[in-house]
Amino acid sequence: MGEYADVVELQASAEYAERVAAIDIAKASAMVCTRLPGEANPARRMQRTFAVKATTAAIAELGDHLVCQSIELVVMEATGDYWRPFFYQLEARGLRCWLVNPREVKNVPSRPKTDRLDAIWLAKLAERGMLHPSFVPPKPVRQLRALTRTRANLVADRTRYRNQIESVLEDACLKIADKKDGASDLFGVSGRAMLDALCAGERNPKTLAQLARGRMRRKIATLEQALTGHFEQHHAELITTLLRLHDHLTTEIDTLTTRIEAAIADLDPTPPPDDDHPGRMPLLDRLDEIPGVSREIAAAIVAETGFDMTIFPTPGHLASWATLTPHTKQSGAKHTHGPTGKGNGWIKAPLSQAAIGASRTKTFLGARYRRIAKHAPPKKAVVAVARSILEITWHLIDNPNTHFHDLGPDWHQQHTNQARKTRQAIRELEHLGYTVTLTPAA
Repeated sequence: MGEYADVVELQASAEYAERVAAIDIAKASAMVCTRLPGEANPARRMQRTFAVKATTAAIAELGDHLVCQSIELVVMEATGDYWRPFFYQLEARGLRCWLVNPREVKNVPSRPKTDRLDAIWLAKLAERGMLHPSFVPPKPVRQLRALTRTRANLVADRTRYRNQIESVLEDACLKIADKKDGASDLFGVSGRAMLDALCAGERNPKTLAQLARGRMRRKIATLEQALTGHFEQHHAELITTLLRLHDHLTTEIDTLTTRIEAAIADLDPTPPPDDDHPGRMPLLDRLDEIPGVSREIAAAIVAETGFDMTIFPTPGHLASWATLTPHTKQSGAKHTHGPTGKGNGWIKAPLSQAAIGASRTKTFLGARYRRIAKHAPPKKAVVAVARSILEITWHLIDNPNTHFHDLGPDWHQQHTNQARKTRQAIRELEHLGYTVTLTPAA
């Protein structure tokens, strides 16, 4: 084990941790830096750096060493997934661990960059109180996150297989996936029946079109044309293979969905209904009432935020953590807003999906989207509605007795200052050269 020790001066500071450890983590090893008060003179700092292997036994030995040194705080950068073994094991050992954003701990430009210098720099920032910890949920929520993120990956893989099946059909000149003249949902009851028949050897367009069910029977004439092509055995073998993989993923997704709902039911802090609150409902049911939010989307959001809203003092703090708030930029008299930032894609993706779904409804959220989209790009309107959904989620999680209440699509019109809006319209018309005379409507 290579190690380095020296003694350095510490400038007087009102806020700092006396006994800190910083870990610069790589894939197979890590560099640790400890900074402690000097034994002879507590005003001086004793610094020591040493390398540690990223194995369970080595991390356990490191934890024992840090506990013996009475370390108050352990900080580490979020480096891929390599920080997880160190964070979890040291946290289980009873140490207070912080995971910090690499953007906040960048070294001074033009200085040499080595693992040892990075660990020293991180320790100095920690002891001076210049770092902010990232949100790391407790172990049960982390396990729930793993389930929801795995399900999201499987859904993406299933979508990839569906797109490949559509490509095979296009190669055979079958336009069955056309939403106007073919099946609106290729993997619905009617579309799946036609795919299975094609793989079984049926090639007659009229026979295939008769497999349509429900409202799709109105399209039988156009379906016959869409099902006329050059479908060969080669295409049937490809689609059979892709459908087999597709069905296997569907089974695994359904299994994960059941496990996720059971895990949320176990972690849900909502108490059962009582005499004072007979209408109290489980968290997933209350989140499902939000326009655009399904049970799957609600589960994905809860897995990322957790069930303890005391970590986020206000809904605005939660929205800022999810990077759904624009950055403020001010210089002199100029005030502008920058982009929201990358943030946590695992929560932004379902929120964006929910916002797009809500934008098509005749609700307050739908009216909010249309109101913003009139003067801003649609993507900005989606982000604004996603933030509203996340803030509503904060209230529903924070208070188990709260239910979603839609304000209605006309809420903005009811709270508009009619006199001010009238004056604004008159000024705009007068600026264009018109003389305006107002006559009240009957």
